[in-house]
Amino acid sequence: MDPCPFVRIVIGGLAMKLPVSSKPAFSGIHPSSSPCFCKIKLKNFPPQFASVPLISQNDDQAPASPSACFNLNKQQFEKLLHKSVKIEIYTGRRGNTCGLSSGKLLGRVLVPLDVKTGEFYKTSVIQNGWVSICGGEKRSKTELHLNVRADPDPRFVFQFDGAPESSPQVFQVNDKSRQPVFTCKFSCRSSGEHHLRCRSSVSDPGSSKNWLTSLKSSNKDKPVNERKGWSITIHDLSGSPVAAASMVTPFVPSPGTDRVSESNPGAWLILRPGDGTWKPWGRLEAWREHGGGHLGYRFHLLPDADAAGTDTVTVANSTLSTKNGGKFAIDFGSESGSGSWSQLYRGFVMSATVEGGGRCNRPEVEVGVGHVSCAEDAAAFVALAAAVDLSVDACLPFSEKLRKELRRQRSLSFVV
Repeated sequence: MDPCPFVRIVIGGLAMKLPVSSKPAFSGIHPSSSPCFCKIKLKNFPPQFASVPLISQNDDQAPASPSACFNLNKQQFEKLLHKSVKIEIYTGRRGNTCGLSSGKLLGRVLVPLDVKTGEFYKTSVIQNGWVSICGGEKRSKTELHLNVRADPDPRFVFQFDGAPESSPQVFQVNDKSRQPVFTCKFSCRSSGEHHLRCRSSVSDPGSSKNWLTSLKSSNKDKPVNERKGWSITIHDLSGSPVAAASMVTPFVPSPGTDRVSESNPGAWLILRPGDGTWKPWGRLEAWREHGGGHLGYRFHLLPDADAAGTDTVTVANSTLSTKNGGKFAIDFGSESGSGSWSQLYRGFVMSATVEGGGRCNRPEVEVGVGHVSCAEDAAAFVALAAAVDLSVDACLPFSEKLRKELRRQRSLSFVV
């Protein structure tokens, strides 16, 4: 599998010095309180926010940690060459309205993306050091320290050829070429059937030792309204199952409402084959945010049952607009993961597109090259992307009718 070229524009090392003459104008501001923040903008990308610590005039040691990053494919990067990263610095603390209601503009910094196209495949340092802040309410000699660089970040790109519930093929995409690499099989089991039946050397995804029983809802009195029994299995081109996503906690409305709430989310188990059975790899929880405008989600990596002392790690916890859609992403910036997973997951891990407004989605999945060593690695992320997409439907208000593909009950599960 050949990866597609991507670039990450990483902005970090943020710090600010205020000249001595300006201190009276910012009474009460001192380095320990970090009373400043910035809005970082790049054309055609949502803005990102970061705090900006203040340091003393005699201190040249700025923080090294990254504050924001933008992911660009080759075409996006080439269009933005010689454009600028725009950084607006505000005093005060971020408010709740667009992040700006309690801040006052101090000034701006423009950093041109002067990177040669021939340097696309190697790290380029665009800015590293102190720059003067221009504009704002007052002209001053306030300085901002920042580091801006472009890092190559090749990725495998996969596209579903249809909605996950239509059991589509999955293609790997590279430039204009599309090559089939996986097939999906969606199953909606009848209410009385709790296990998948699968004729293969790999055991059924629904029988993964004690994980399934421990992750199922413990409530014996099931409500009438529930969405359960959905699963999707990813096969390679030889027909062998290489990953699966199985709904292990039904999606049910909270008492007195018609929506799934964060206090009682539905959940999927993401499984990978190993030692003749299915092994749990991750758990995805999803719900409808209060007000209904967003889908909330959490994704946890699960420890290997044979690895004693390994803790579950939450690697994604965010929301998506149910109207406009967005991207589900696992991204550690340029930092490594935490704990025992730190050697496995670094930087960008994966992302998957999600449609909003009830539209039928054909997810596009990007996976960092460093996280794929075999087809099963890629398939696990594809299964996760399918589970995220199906969660949008599973979290629809129960007053709304599901698409017929999701309402169809099948008394027999799929056979491999």
